[in-house]
Amino acid sequence: MFATLKRTAKLLRAPTQAERDLAYLNEAGDRYDLEARERNLNNRAFNRGLGL
Repeated sequence: MFATLKRTAKLLRAPTQAERDLAYLNEAGDRYDLEARERNLNNRAFNRGLGL
């Protein structure tokens, strides 16, 4: 019973920000795309720190 409940809870859990960022980076097609995506994530983190 608890195993079923645990499995269901795991399926309903939303992915963390780190998991979403990693999935975004893993979709890069080449090195240049990866670098652009990394800059995008870094700029987003910087803007959050400024409250933008």
